[in-house]
Amino acid sequence: MAPLPKRRWSTARQGKKRASFVLVKPNLCRCPNCGEVKLPHTVCPRCGFYKGKKVINIKVKTKKNK
Repeated sequence: MAPLPKRRWSTARQGKKRASFVLVKPNLCRCPNCGEVKLPHTVCPRCGFYKGKKVINIKVKTKKNK
């Protein structure tokens, strides 16, 4: 069996702990090559460019005709 706490945390102490858990909206920027929204300092997931250079090749999905 796992160890259990000896005393219950008060709601004030619990609130102080949870006050530091903040959700932050990520900063987004536009890719200068394709204009897609992406995270800064990362490779663009749509075109594969980073700092004006092609870094990775992106596979283009094609639709299958039935």
